Amino acid sequence: MATQRTFAMLKPGVLQRRIVGEILSRFEQKGLNIVALKVMSIPALVATTHYAEHKGKSFYDDLIAYIISGPVVAMAIEGDDAIQLVRRMCGPTAVCESLPGTIRGDYCVHTNHNIIHSSDSPESAARELKLFFHPNEIVPWVDGNAHWY
Repeated sequence: MATQRTFAMLKPGVLQRRIVGEILSRFEQKGLNIVALKVMSIPALVATTHYAEHKGKSFYDDLIAYIISGPVVAMAIEGDDAIQLVRRMCGPTAVCESLPGTIRGDYCVHTNHNIIHSSDSPESAARELKLFFHPNEIVPWVDGNAHWY
């Protein structure tokens, strides 16, 4: 298994519903390391850069409006195969496809108010981490209990 670093973001509805801790706890309980974490308001330019691949799609304007409507929690998460693992933990974007036990399956009610974003590839992870974090904001650490996971 390869250690990877990925980006994930809890969207405005998570903070409004006060379930940040429950979701962070899932990543910790899985044995992943949270190596950067910050609450922030996303400027419109960052939001449009982050979601540039969706520009022109029917949901794009609503997505941008939602992501800048309130604070988000941006995270850098590290661990074995972290990119794929975090995506699996999140579940599919569409609410009707997200099974119970996944973050979206347990907490998401409407697809257009999806509660979490996670990088889908090493290239996306690198781009998104750079967009949301300065290198000195990422603090890798060694989990002394990692051999138990």
